[in-house]
Amino acid sequence: MSEGLPLPSEQYTYEGLPSLRPQTLQQRREGIFLLCSGIFLGSLSVLNVLSVTRFLNMSFDILGYHIPFMVPVGVLPYPITFLCTDFISELYGKKRASQVVWMGLILNAWVLFILWLGGVLPGELPSSYDPNSIEGSRVNAFFTIRTLTFGAVVASMISYLFAQLVDVHIFHFWKRKTQGKHLWLRNNASTLVSQFVDTFSVILITHYYAQALYIDPSQSTFSQLWTYIYSGYVFKASCALVDTLPFYIGTQKLTRYLRLPPVHETPS
Repeated sequence: MSEGLPLPSEQYTYEGLPSLRPQTLQQRREGIFLLCSGIFLGSLSVLNVLSVTRFLNMSFDILGYHIPFMVPVGVLPYPITFLCTDFISELYGKKRASQVVWMGLILNAWVLFILWLGGVLPGELPSSYDPNSIEGSRVNAFFTIRTLTFGAVVASMISYLFAQLVDVHIFHFWKRKTQGKHLWLRNNASTLVSQFVDTFSVILITHYYAQALYIDPSQSTFSQLWTYIYSGYVFKASCALVDTLPFYIGTQKLTRYLRLPPVHETPS
């Protein structure tokens, strides 16, 4: 497949499927692109706002050893962002996938701006302000989330940019090397490497720059940071391996739906 989409009038012919009018083909291709981009950007917004507001304790015991496993709630929608960029990379090309990645970076900046603006503009509280009241809890919640999100988003913007660009480049590196074959390899190789880059960098930046991670002073800082890193990475990597089958099936279905050349016929 050439970089980006073929012209709407250029469509691959599948046996048993009728040809489509250029307008219909264009609507389908733009619709799928908007869907993948929308899910990607929406997930990115949710994970940045939730960020490290809460950690899920998934610790477990195995062979008599206690394995701490702490995952921030903001990481839950994160694996879907890599699945979306892999779909866009496969169906629309490296250029459009990179454009979506950069748009995500702009979205991060926009989230920061709104949080900053909401904090500096004057707010009105009742004269009998009680921090334990519903109104007080609402205000406290906003500024708590604002503080945590500011730190997490700055870390996320840096690590996200590196990780997503690594994901796109590795994906296309393996696509060239395998001459468009072995979809499972480029999907997993790109995602597993990029997610380690993201997890490692976001934890270190969040702690050392934003100081937004909870660290128990009575315990080793290194061991706690390592717990955050491997917990986040194992969670993301597991999701990446699980999404291999949906990616395979989705790619096959969408190439037919969009009348694109089959994956195995994609030139290097």
